[in-house]
Amino acid sequence: MKLEDAKQRIEQAINQYGAQAGMAIDLVINEVRSDMGATAVNELVEQFDLELLYNIAPMESDYSNS
Repeated sequence: MKLEDAKQRIEQAINQYGAQAGMAIDLVINEVRSDMGATAVNELVEQFDLELLYNIAPMESDYSNS
């Protein structure tokens, strides 16, 4: 999935489901994480204010320090 596609799907979910869009957005976020990693997820969370509106938190780095 491309980042632009993810943004479009999130916008569509918000427009279609409003306050109930969390589950649909979570599916998009999981696909973005799988395809592009935590940095892309965090960008979407910040851009759409998903943490405040849908309780979808930013992700930790893709890399561990262990």
